[in-house]
Amino acid sequence: MKPAKNKNLFNVDCNGFFYKYNKKSLWYYPENRRFNAKHIHHCIDILAESGIDTLVVNSNAQVAWYPSKVVETNLDGYKRGNKSFFFGHLLGQPMTRQQIEKYLHEMVTLMDRYLDLAEDGVDWLEEATKACRRNKINPWVSIRMNDMHGASLMPEFDFMNCKLFKNPQMRLKGITSNPEEPVQISWQGLNYEKVEVRNYMKALIQDCIENYDFEGIELDWTRWPLCCEVPAGEEAINTITQWHADIRKICEKKAKETKRPFYMGIRYAGTFDQLRQIGIDIPEMARQKLIDFVCPTNTWQTSWDTPCDKISQQLDDDIAVYGVIELGTNWLMVYFLGASANTHIGASDSRGYRLSAFSPEILRGNAAGKLALGCDGIETFNFFCADTPSHWPWEQANCFADYASLKKLHDIDFLKGKPKFYTFSSGVGFFVHNFFESIGQIPTHIEPQCRKECLLPMMKESADKNMKLTIQVVIEKQEKIPPIGISFNGSWPNFKSKQTDKLLCAVGGYTHHVPEHTAFNFEFDAKDIKQGYNSIVVMNGSHLWYQNEERKQETIRVVSVELLTR
Repeated sequence: MKPAKNKNLFNVDCNGFFYKYNKKSLWYYPENRRFNAKHIHHCIDILAESGIDTLVVNSNAQVAWYPSKVVETNLDGYKRGNKSFFFGHLLGQPMTRQQIEKYLHEMVTLMDRYLDLAEDGVDWLEEATKACRRNKINPWVSIRMNDMHGASLMPEFDFMNCKLFKNPQMRLKGITSNPEEPVQISWQGLNYEKVEVRNYMKALIQDCIENYDFEGIELDWTRWPLCCEVPAGEEAINTITQWHADIRKICEKKAKETKRPFYMGIRYAGTFDQLRQIGIDIPEMARQKLIDFVCPTNTWQTSWDTPCDKISQQLDDDIAVYGVIELGTNWLMVYFLGASANTHIGASDSRGYRLSAFSPEILRGNAAGKLALGCDGIETFNFFCADTPSHWPWEQANCFADYASLKKLHDIDFLKGKPKFYTFSSGVGFFVHNFFESIGQIPTHIEPQCRKECLLPMMKESADKNMKLTIQVVIEKQEKIPPIGISFNGSWPNFKSKQTDKLLCAVGGYTHHVPEHTAFNFEFDAKDIKQGYNSIVVMNGSHLWYQNEERKQETIRVVSVELLTR
């Protein structure tokens, strides 16, 4: 049954309330103060003020990160301040001594906060449901089905991993989508063809459903999209479908006890065909009425062109499709002027990737494109991570997640007439499971006299708002840049542009493109935007297509196409 009152969903990690945040973050908690349940209530109060109607609380990685009495937990074997507990996770990591010390300090701080609550007899997962009820927020639980954060050099010594995973016979072979590649530990997830694995995860799920005041469950197959050996045979697929049916029965039992619906759905990356290759048959689960919703997405960067309308057509009318806004805008490197660099993955000098939580325009545009395709609501994922300093390269900046911009993010009428930013997912990036990412339309090379069409879901604007549409084409710098043109939704080509190094809108501290890129802005009337898919055709106006060397020199590499309505 399609969820009726769940429209604006916020997904929070099992350690989301416990992180070390920027001091200006609304979720900041002093490092030297004993952790208490009031902080969890404080965080959920902020979400209520921001218009969130459903909190989707992640409870686990490979082990339970809540005080489970059924399966192993993150605190098993840990003693306060014990840095050696985390050593196994660092094996093989290319880190400096300073980075190692910083990591160990932050992990001790994090784990000691869980210990604070445990010693005081406080169950933080239960407190989260209480805070939701007090704020009239619907509490759901999210289960990570195959979390691989412990994919380190020697996984049997990594605190992130459960006992089952430390047994190689319970793991997948680690063969990637390219069989020529060496075996990779990050592909060696728990093998759900093993009854021991299915029983372990079922016990964890049953614990969360039966012993906590949730009214919905999201089975998260994006962390990671690993289940059975590929290609999965019919027997394996049927086994996984039946396993989901067993979970559904637990949900139905809870619904009878509480006399209210208990929803079950799947968050996933990739296509239905791809997922069936690893054993997960979502259309069959829909046919058997095992699920009530799906959350199609990427794995860190947000999707901009996921065909949510076509996904809905492949499922039962009674199944909700939620558009998911991930934290990463895409993997385009952008620039922060005048910053002292902070070392993190992907950072060199003052560059990095944009985080959607810093920008109301990005949040509105991403939500609008999904709602225009008929999505039943919006789920934001990893939003709170924007407040952790490791995700941006500046030491001092007045930047933190904009929780107020979450309000009415699911309301298409509310979004009309407001500034919105749109772009495309990148084909490659840092935190991706490439085979399961949506296939990027960008980057692309365009030779002389050639053109590239990109299709992007957008929301039609009201004609009386006098809004303008700027389309920015970002290319790699080169010695000879040919004339570049844009056709929007079949318009006559527009070759009038202004060259710039500035982003269409600032995101956090990022204001400019990196020095090796340059951009061209084209102006259009926003009334030409269609509800649903819009066509952006980028044209290379050079006529040197017949001269081989000249053709190479005037071929452009488009690294992003970005749009802003205002």
